Amino acid sequence: MTAVEPSLAVSDAAPSAEFMACVSHDFARLHMVLSAGCEGDTERLLVADSTPRCIPHNIGVRLERQVECVVLDAESLASRIDAGYRGQTARSESSDFAPGEADIEALIDNADRDLLSTDGKAPVVKLLDTMLFEACRRNASDLHLQSLGDRTLVRFRVDGVLQTLRELPASLGPPLVSRVKVLGKMDIAERRMPQDGRCTVTIGSGRTIDLRISTLPTRHGERAVLRLLEAESSAQPRDLASLGMPDDLRPRFLSRASRTSGIVLVTGPTGSGKTTTLYTTLRWLATDESFDRRGDLNIMTIEDPIEYELSSSGIAISQAQVNTKKGVTFASGLRHILRQDPDVVMVGEIRDADTARTAIQASLTGHLVFSTLHTNDAASAVTRLVDLGVEPYLVSASLSAVLAQRLVRRVHEACEGTGCEACFGSGYSGRLGVYELLEVTDEIRSLISEGATAIAIRKTARAAGARSLEDEGKRLAGLGITTHAEVARVLSGLGSEDGDGSAANASSVDEVTA
Repeated sequence: MTAVEPSLAVSDAAPSAEFMACVSHDFARLHMVLSAGCEGDTERLLVADSTPRCIPHNIGVRLERQVECVVLDAESLASRIDAGYRGQTARSESSDFAPGEADIEALIDNADRDLLSTDGKAPVVKLLDTMLFEACRRNASDLHLQSLGDRTLVRFRVDGVLQTLRELPASLGPPLVSRVKVLGKMDIAERRMPQDGRCTVTIGSGRTIDLRISTLPTRHGERAVLRLLEAESSAQPRDLASLGMPDDLRPRFLSRASRTSGIVLVTGPTGSGKTTTLYTTLRWLATDESFDRRGDLNIMTIEDPIEYELSSSGIAISQAQVNTKKGVTFASGLRHILRQDPDVVMVGEIRDADTARTAIQASLTGHLVFSTLHTNDAASAVTRLVDLGVEPYLVSASLSAVLAQRLVRRVHEACEGTGCEACFGSGYSGRLGVYELLEVTDEIRSLISEGATAIAIRKTARAAGARSLEDEGKRLAGLGITTHAEVARVLSGLGSEDGDGSAANASSVDEVTA
């Protein structure tokens, strides 16, 4: 067996007939191997890093040929395997997740006809698998299945924007939602109550996706939303620069985030990247060698739910999850965490007065506390805490900084924003953060103690040189990183400079709430 470097060009040749005749689809998917054609007496095989070394050898023995291997990433290989076996009559019914970009129209027709039979729900299973695989391929954050009476909508949320993938027959809505419930270990017989579930699926052998599932009864039947989360630690941002935080703002934020006490808040609507920013900050606190930790830190979190397993990447962080059925709320969970001798605590969200007071008290007693709030801008976080019942002097004494943020789509560099196949005609690819940092200086601390409005706090911060979200958005658009239309779309809810901005942004009904 001859190994070939992964960097070499991968042949587009079809699998050899001999390979297809002696290697089943199930075997190829299980061991991640596929023929890329035969040249002379040598069979060229595509393999993944996870493919056992004995597999190419055994295939060579079976074919009575020399084999040459090209290493391919598991996701691409899984797609090629399924494409290679498409049309074969002997197709496994127990194929691994992600059958690839199969002929979706044929799957729809087969699934629709299959509803009339008592057995054989495999077409519906394959249809959902195909849609999930397509959602992963497009880097969608959510997959929506919405029944409308005369049809079923399939929609993806890509880079924060909801896009309709296709419309299915209305008869496919119930079986698709039932399949979703099976994945999430939910009660498929219960159709009158909302349900939540979660599961983990794999694409080939190299990519793991966590699914957070929500179903909701509507007039025309149940609808389901599946949030897709990369389970691998390699998919998580490693530093704040990769999130788009400007070079001049990043050291100022990290200076506040590395203090031994106080509270640091990240604000913005649902889906604005708050949790990702906090995870990245905690990763920096736990691992960055440039930060003088004066010893290891005991970092703990209470979240609802835990979106990424930080400890899976070797970071010594303990994560706990809210469980209201067992009496574990943000406030009670935080109180238990404080008995665990923590140095740094992250509270997923401050939703009520009890959580706000507990977080403030923790920050005043020698703990560094991170949390999130749903407010329009940084200054409004102050008035929000006061509205929750925290006395202004306590907010003044404990608050260290507030980071407000949004996510805007990046202009796709390859097509210069004109739209192409790679960006699915949108002209955008990926997102980056737009940030506004309020550092609580002595002057602002005095304003807070006096019960000043968000307008007064905002004006004082601007006078000291702080950039607003609008200013930062315009700067990014001027550099060509995003567009003015995209900035206007994302920041349209901020209102005028004279508004108090204290109202929390409502979560989109088309998103699974964090």
